[in-house]
Amino acid sequence: MTVTVAIDAMGGDHGPPVTVPAALDFLVAHPAARVLLVGRESDLTAALAKSMSSARDRVAVRHASEVVGMDEPPADALRRKKDSSMRVAINLVKEGEAQACVSAGNTGALMAIARFVLKTLPGVDRPAIASQLPTKKGACTVLDLGANVNCTPEHLLQFAVMGAALAAAVDHVERPSVGLLNVGEEDIKGNDVVKQAGELLRASGLNFHGNVEGDDIYKGTTDVVVCDGFVGNVMLKTSEGLAQMLYEFLKAEFTRGPLTRLSALVAYPVLSAFKRRIDPRRYNGATLVGLRGVVVKSHGGTDALGFRHALEKAHAEVAEGVLDRIAQRMATMPVASAAAATDA
Repeated sequence: MTVTVAIDAMGGDHGPPVTVPAALDFLVAHPAARVLLVGRESDLTAALAKSMSSARDRVAVRHASEVVGMDEPPADALRRKKDSSMRVAINLVKEGEAQACVSAGNTGALMAIARFVLKTLPGVDRPAIASQLPTKKGACTVLDLGANVNCTPEHLLQFAVMGAALAAAVDHVERPSVGLLNVGEEDIKGNDVVKQAGELLRASGLNFHGNVEGDDIYKGTTDVVVCDGFVGNVMLKTSEGLAQMLYEFLKAEFTRGPLTRLSALVAYPVLSAFKRRIDPRRYNGATLVGLRGVVVKSHGGTDALGFRHALEKAHAEVAEGVLDRIAQRMATMPVASAAAATDA
């Protein structure tokens, strides 16, 4: 299957020095894939000229005269920069020239532009940001990670449906288990929104495990964890900070003196394996689920390895038919059917 990915090559903290090498490495690993690099043509041509990769013949450049700034208000990016590399890349998905878009740019702008251009799938009120986090058992899909800070119970149900479809497709889990993030496992715990969401999930036909707490995410208690964007974003940033702190603590202890440096040499293979296991670059790439197109958001400050993982995620979602799976699952939900009837 040929998959074409449109890349906002100017987005993020680094732009072409990261996005172009990552795109070429991705193409080497996927001989049937193609890439459309979107951005200032002179910058992209110069970046490509530095590479001797055999995959260059599967790269096309699309010129875009504008760039969305990382701190630019989403409304301004949507209304005033219609020739931005982000907007042009998303348009390529809408027009069918690409099956997915990947950007390391401004998250708010990406969500606003993608939602405006692509629209949402039937039955989906709001797109959500979903990503994987490492667990003792492998990985867990968590959503929403920041797109929607205020949610209704129905929104949380939709997130659960989309997250389960995503996990089933990409992780090849036949019937993913779903947990609702809460302050306790008991049904009586939580605020009114979470309690009502629990009732909807129990009646949804999903493989609903019940309420889960924060530590259940890393235990791998469920395949999918659902929460609103406020809670999810705080949880994600706290987790990233904790992982970095633990690594820095280990590094400081092993460089404290001559004896600890010597022990570090002995423990180097273990430390390297530990670092790789918690390396956020391996999990880079958050999916904007619920749209009529695959859009993946890369961390803005990642390097070429991290950006390549975001490309890998987009490729996998297209290849595994994530959009069709979500649409089919939403069509079976009572909430989705009611929304579709209202639209008609």
